Amino acid sequence: MAEQEICHDCERMHDCKEVFLQMGGNGGPSIAVKVVIVFLLPILVFIISLVIFEEILAGVISNQRVQTVLSLLPALLVTFIFIIIVRMINKRFSQSR
Repeated sequence: MAEQEICHDCERMHDCKEVFLQMGGNGGPSIAVKVVIVFLLPILVFIISLVIFEEILAGVISNQRVQTVLSLLPALLVTFIFIIIVRMINKRFSQSR
């Protein structure tokens, strides 16, 4: 009943279903892999590199806060380099297609 009230004043009341089928029926490629590469992989690279640099600095620096701050900078650098490499690879593959 509520659906009929919402659709009562709509200009596309009669062809609404067809419009939604056309919008959702695009046969494009899945973007799930790109989402993982673009969003999740840099976060994972940052976390892993942060842990690695903290372990390296654990034997050198005894203060935990200083150790975390000093390991943050190289971890950010590694993540930034990773993002640049992924962008270069993406440009190379997009140009070849």
